[in-house]
Amino acid sequence: MNGGNGDGDLRIGVYVCHCGINIASMVDVEKVAERAAAMPHVVVARDYKYMCSDPGQQMIAQDVRNHRLNRIVVAACSPLLHEKTFRGAVERAGLNPFFFHMANIREHDAWVHENRDEATTKAIDLIRAAVRRVGHHKALERRTVSINPNVLVVGGGIAGIHAALKIADAGRRVYLVERELSIGGHMAKFDKTFPTLDCAACILTPKMSQVKDHPNITLWTYSEVAGVEGFVGNFKAKIRRKPRYIDEETCVGCLECIEACIFKEGKFPDEYNEGLSKRKPMYIPFPQAVPQVTAIDPETCLHFKTGKCKQPCVSVCDRKAIDFDQKERIEEIEVGAIVIGTGFQTFNPTDRLPQYGYKILDNVYTALEVERLVNSSGPTGGEVVLRDGSRPRAVGILHCIGSRDTKTNIWCSRVCCMYSLKLAHLVHERTKAEVYNFYIDMRAPGKGYEEFYNRLLEEGVHFIRGKVGGVTDWAMVPEEEGRLVIRVEDTLGGFVRRVPVDMVVLSTGLEPRADADDVRRTFNISCSTEGFFLERHPKLAPVETASDGIYLAGCCQAPKDIPDTVAQAGAAAAEALALIDRGEVELEPNTAYIDADECSGCKSCLSLCPYNAISFIEEKKKAEINEALCKGCGTCVAACPSGSIIQNLFEDDEIFSEIAEVLSDV
Repeated sequence: MNGGNGDGDLRIGVYVCHCGINIASMVDVEKVAERAAAMPHVVVARDYKYMCSDPGQQMIAQDVRNHRLNRIVVAACSPLLHEKTFRGAVERAGLNPFFFHMANIREHDAWVHENRDEATTKAIDLIRAAVRRVGHHKALERRTVSINPNVLVVGGGIAGIHAALKIADAGRRVYLVERELSIGGHMAKFDKTFPTLDCAACILTPKMSQVKDHPNITLWTYSEVAGVEGFVGNFKAKIRRKPRYIDEETCVGCLECIEACIFKEGKFPDEYNEGLSKRKPMYIPFPQAVPQVTAIDPETCLHFKTGKCKQPCVSVCDRKAIDFDQKERIEEIEVGAIVIGTGFQTFNPTDRLPQYGYKILDNVYTALEVERLVNSSGPTGGEVVLRDGSRPRAVGILHCIGSRDTKTNIWCSRVCCMYSLKLAHLVHERTKAEVYNFYIDMRAPGKGYEEFYNRLLEEGVHFIRGKVGGVTDWAMVPEEEGRLVIRVEDTLGGFVRRVPVDMVVLSTGLEPRADADDVRRTFNISCSTEGFFLERHPKLAPVETASDGIYLAGCCQAPKDIPDTVAQAGAAAAEALALIDRGEVELEPNTAYIDADECSGCKSCLSLCPYNAISFIEEKKKAEINEALCKGCGTCVAACPSGSIIQNLFEDDEIFSEIAEVLSDV
């Protein structure tokens, strides 16, 4: 590939992008290009409306050939967005792609200034620095490494299930890891899905069975990812498999051990039923659980608590599947790509919004609790009843609990309006009660959603626009006696209302899981300000993360409904398959390396590397960097006391020359 070897050989092309009006509205791009043309070693300088477009890229290639350019500077948007685009254009023109440098005059200039003259001057300074820097760039070559064809899917909700099946159907080995005793996630708790009112179990259960029976899927439930090392195409993961105290290979789910348990009735809160019913220490989470394997809760089992249980469960198990000595174990696997679908948690209003009476007043429920009440496999067999067993005559459903509120979560959880309408329909259908929906704004943007809303209007469900101020059991008139009273300002009517009801349903929003930050650290990805996992780009890479080879699916990335979750899971599976099917992956050469002659062997860099890319060679008493593991973060370069660690594309002469030009008075 072509390239100059000294300042006298430099022939630089500068290209200034208008970015529509993103840059041009604040920066005089014509003036910037004119000033750039007069800079040392600049042979040609142009401005163009969209440099990232095909005509813009072809302009660069044509100028390389016509003007024998050997260095290229593009002043445009963030390198995160289009550095790869322009490197490709430079490479197609016959130059080494690393003879290119990008000056960010959008995010670093146009978007943060209000004075056009100052923004224009800053753009000229940034380009002058880039021109000086690019002259010090060296020809670098990318390396390739082979890709392990296996995929790790983390999370067994509908997102993880769909992604795992798509990848496995393509002939790839999938390890599906779920922290709970069964796959299924939140969807397994639902009775019906909006807006079609399809049976959730009828949709989900067959897919759960497909996962269990698929020859290409290894399913590990009651397990967590304990650690991940490596890099794109070659990850090493440690899976912590917690003890069920039941041999999964032997147990056939006959349930006889549960029947024989010394506790003749359930005594402990059933997590699957949101604590509305009781379970025994030996249990299966729900009838359609996958795998259909019993588990023993050591926190409630008498054998573990007192050691005095007669163990009737052991005597009835003719397969000898019960193992009280079972220990936690670690499985180590190697994969080429990872799909994260760890889901969400629902907002808990107990402490943060006590004015709604949850856990204070008897008949205040969360929406997920009501989902279990209306479900035929729920604690009441699908009957919607109050704590005393009676049917409600009036039900109030409060929207946006924990969503769209600066005191809790500012975002819209996207699904609350629609699931509130679904519950309104189901409760009215089962009880014939008067149902009131208290809403801020009704949001029904999906396919068939508006039609479902109109259906509820025709069914006679009441809609009151206003944010509920609180729920009390204080009666002011006889018809309120013994009932719950909802206080709300009706913003359409322009007055405050007191609505007596027998049951209150809190439509709680979706929020990141409590351990999202720990998961983020495990996989070396980022979280947004809200706490959801951050995608590489919200428009162009919504399922990718900043860590190559790691993809996102479902509500761990942002609140979404089931169709959008499934669509994103399919997209994540497609990205993982596209990576694996390449067979090998190119590694960026902007890695660090150690000048062995200068290394003092102090070992200070070893503990600093977040990718475990640095090792110490005892025979040589020197540190050494594995370039396949290095991600070019520069931490070791900055920390090395002897200055023996150098990073490609960030060498001293490149950085110092750029700084010098930015600070110069020219």
